[in-house]
Amino acid sequence: MEKIKELPAEDRPREKLLKVGAENLTDGELLAILLRTGTNGKSALTLARELLKEFKGLKGIAEVSLRELTSFKGLGLAKAITLAAAFELGRRAKRSESPKRVRSPQEAFNLIRPIVETLKVEELGVITLNSKGEVIGIHRVARGGANRVSVRAKEILRPAVKDLAEGIILFHNHPSENPEPSPEDLKLTRQVKEACTILGIELLDHIIAAGEEFFSFKGEGLV
Repeated sequence: MEKIKELPAEDRPREKLLKVGAENLTDGELLAILLRTGTNGKSALTLARELLKEFKGLKGIAEVSLRELTSFKGLGLAKAITLAAAFELGRRAKRSESPKRVRSPQEAFNLIRPIVETLKVEELGVITLNSKGEVIGIHRVARGGANRVSVRAKEILRPAVKDLAEGIILFHNHPSENPEPSPEDLKLTRQVKEACTILGIELLDHIIAAGEEFFSFKGEGLV
């Protein structure tokens, strides 16, 4: 029987990980481990490198939908699901490392940035806090279109009431990466503040995340 030719070391990322650790592998090698096998005569590593090229890096792969992943030639549903799950775990791990106490608009932005930075539509949420400024929960309340999200104040405050929060920080993203608030943003903030006053909950801030920038209603004296 003919001896099966052993793959070169660079095509065996699992073995390389065991020898040198995950932190020393390239993006392509780590992706290849998740993919496990190649397809149509291509190795998993070749397929991984083609994925990185097609979607312009890890950030691009993390941003695309499951449907877009499965449309890539050679990437079936099982592999696409594995990748989607891995990137979501990465986002959750990043959020878990965020500070548990929010003392400034910058810290609030740092807390919600991993949640909204890859979104292509507007999404609105609320951070609930106790009397010490410690985070109780981060709740995603509503999703809209590319330019706006529509939601009523009572829907926003429902998580705050459930968490018995003393204060909340409202947040949403602008996919356009323009952090300036729209007239609708200003109107919604006023409505939420009025509802908070009735319920005895303090509206601490409203953060608009826009790429690497953000707008703080507190910082601008608007809450």
